[in-house]
Amino acid sequence: MKQNGEAVPEIDLLKVLVVANSPINRIVMAKIVERSGLQPMVGSPETAAATLQSLFPGAVILDGGADNKECDGLIPAITAARRGVGGTLPAVILLSNHTGTPHSLGLPEIIDVVVAKPITPEKLQPVIERLIGLARA
Repeated sequence: MKQNGEAVPEIDLLKVLVVANSPINRIVMAKIVERSGLQPMVGSPETAAATLQSLFPGAVILDGGADNKECDGLIPAITAARRGVGGTLPAVILLSNHTGTPHSLGLPEIIDVVVAKPITPEKLQPVIERLIGLARA
């Protein structure tokens, strides 16, 4: 696909980038992604930018850690990826210790949805499926 004469990367709506410092949280989130029939791509906040640039997932799930800032270093890469495809993909889900909206929690505009911890399939899976479904429509 081309936009303004430049090649635009194809977003893979079957892939979801899962990012957390905690290996246990990465595993839990990856299993929930798999239950949705999607393919998790797992990484730490330090390695996820490279994965994002090479695989162009349909969604990104970030573990905010204790202060919602654990994955802040990835925000510029997500912003660049969205700009590169000229849209709102990849969709971004932030797992937080707090309840609220991205706006009410003072989060970057790039965050689409906040899901309160603890991480459970009942809370996270419908959000993943809704965002990927909207992207397919």
